[in-house]
Amino acid sequence: MQVEDLNKIENPYLLLTPGPLSTTHRVKRQMLRDWCTWDNDYNQIVQQIRSQLVQLATAQPGYTATLMQGSGTFSVEATIGSVIPEDGKLAVLINGEYGRRIVQIAQRLGIDTLVIDSGELAPVDQQALAELLQADEQITHVAMVHCETTTGMLNPIQAVGQIVKQHDKVFIVDAMSSFGGITMDMADCHIDFLISSANKCIQGVPGFGFVLAKQTQMHAIEHRARSVSLDLYDQWQCMQENQGKWRFTSPTHVVRAFSEALQELDGEGGVVAREQRYGENQRTLVMGMQSLGFEPLLKPQLQSSIITSFHNPPHPDYDFKAFYDALKAKGFVIYPGKVSQANCFRIGTIGDVWPSDIDKLVYAVEASMYWRA
Repeated sequence: MQVEDLNKIENPYLLLTPGPLSTTHRVKRQMLRDWCTWDNDYNQIVQQIRSQLVQLATAQPGYTATLMQGSGTFSVEATIGSVIPEDGKLAVLINGEYGRRIVQIAQRLGIDTLVIDSGELAPVDQQALAELLQADEQITHVAMVHCETTTGMLNPIQAVGQIVKQHDKVFIVDAMSSFGGITMDMADCHIDFLISSANKCIQGVPGFGFVLAKQTQMHAIEHRARSVSLDLYDQWQCMQENQGKWRFTSPTHVVRAFSEALQELDGEGGVVAREQRYGENQRTLVMGMQSLGFEPLLKPQLQSSIITSFHNPPHPDYDFKAFYDALKAKGFVIYPGKVSQANCFRIGTIGDVWPSDIDKLVYAVEASMYWRA
């Protein structure tokens, strides 16, 4: 049986979502073997992953990677709960659901938190941040989301990082849906802690997240964690001292699949090549959808290549669930909208998805527009 035929069996539909996303048979195949968490062969894979992640994050020395069980949000909470001291103060720039989630985590943990909300249809407010940091010297940390998949907005992390550095604060970036698919350098962006997940642009499967950080910052957070399981420092120390060993049972099959996904990324030409493919996917999608009368929610200069929001058609017979079901029957799964200010739906353009797949999707969308019949 050919790999293409296997993919059809394994994937009855293409996931056009911001993660979990469609993965290759090559990646999924790595999960057929069992691994022991104590075995040196497995721990060497973990160490190699940590090294590769740092290489993807920056060309500068002095950075390290920590893997953490659970979804990406677990790693966000591990970071917020482990990095900010009891007397610390956090400023969060938000323009969507995932920025609000950072705020929710911080407030639940009892962290003194200030919020700069620019609304869902505008980039994060750099001027407001500069003014806040100037006015409040008690702020110790600043956090934001890079790609806010509520809308598909790409936020200006480099410009914000410069402001944070000018005020000598610690900069935390949720790069969940952008790392590995959009070129960036942690050092150039002055990022102290960057958080992402296995099942996003590196095209692995769900099961763990990771935190990339300056080594000096990691040494500074000992004894700060508000949780045992989500203690970022202890997890890092265990991996450092025991050559890749996790403190508690690790998702071995997912880790091995992620290692293969990193090899795929390298074989494709690295982040630059993947960014180009995702960009072509997104441009093909917008052109095709506009030809059918669908309009994007965001202006092009604000739009990422990760996921795109489209306004619902202004037709009384349109129903998202019916539209979703029709597309799923044709082999495509899309996302409902999350924007509070507009009625819309979302289509992701990351994963094992290529421009030819997007062309097929546009044909399927046209055939699924039952309200035009």
